[in-house]
Amino acid sequence: MLQKLTLFMLSISLMGSCTQSDTVNLTFEKDLIPEGIAVDAKSGRFYLSSLRKNKIVTANIDGSNPSDFIGSGQYDYLSGFGMTIKGDTLYALGNSLQKQNNSSVLLLLNIKSGQLIARYKANIPPYAYLNDLAVSKNNEIFITDSESDKIYHIQRPGKKLEVFLDTFEVEHSNGIAISDDNTKLYLASARGIRVVDIKTRKVLNQPNKASSGIDGMKFYKNSLIGIVDKGVMRYFLNENGTEITTIKELIRFDDTYKSPTTFDIIDDTIYFIKNVQLDNFNDSTNVVIDPDKLESLVLMKYQIKNKIK
Repeated sequence: MLQKLTLFMLSISLMGSCTQSDTVNLTFEKDLIPEGIAVDAKSGRFYLSSLRKNKIVTANIDGSNPSDFIGSGQYDYLSGFGMTIKGDTLYALGNSLQKQNNSSVLLLLNIKSGQLIARYKANIPPYAYLNDLAVSKNNEIFITDSESDKIYHIQRPGKKLEVFLDTFEVEHSNGIAISDDNTKLYLASARGIRVVDIKTRKVLNQPNKASSGIDGMKFYKNSLIGIVDKGVMRYFLNENGTEITTIKELIRFDDTYKSPTTFDIIDDTIYFIKNVQLDNFNDSTNVVIDPDKLESLVLMKYQIKNKIK
């Protein structure tokens, strides 16, 4: 249950169950165990990264013409995590899941051809879990590490993965978003959503538990939308984009939702996989626990209404 923030008054508006949604049954293999999702508005196709199969698949938004975008292990890709699209480039993170001799990779891929543009490999001791990313208009890539207090940074066309921020104020960040004016980063940390001034690298707001527990997160019309265990939430921001003023529930998950994690937003529509089925996957052994319980994947589409109440 959401709690009031202690540092300022917070109003919470609950919608209840989602009423403006649509679903598409997908024909990808049932044991894909997808994590990242990215939607290309130009082509009308979406892309899924696979935790289990170390590959990326693609299909039209209506589910037609499914195919592999890159094959298992192609370009040294690992278990797929966060993805995003900027222009004609798909940015895709991958991790080896073991803690010993762990490695991570970021691929930049041409969205039309699937050809490799750039590859960044990292072995960060003792263990890193590069989870999600955001790309600025200045071609800066910001990456969260959910196993540490670090945020990483790549300035394209540079070749180095560098530490952008290292502070317990953003500990174990997962989802990440960037403001439309490219001045602020938003981090879904263990201490709640933290707002970081990109120029000064200063954390601008105080910790708050009411915005903790977020997995995927996106900036949307001076608000943040995030997936939590119980549903999809919208966090409205003040005029300066530095504080949360209102929290609104967009979708409340019932038993038909199975471990949704990340999402994308295109033209006021949220896209995510409704039944990722992480609870039926052992990431230590890369094995599906009970193959008989696997379901065909379902793409959820939800139209956002831009009213606070």
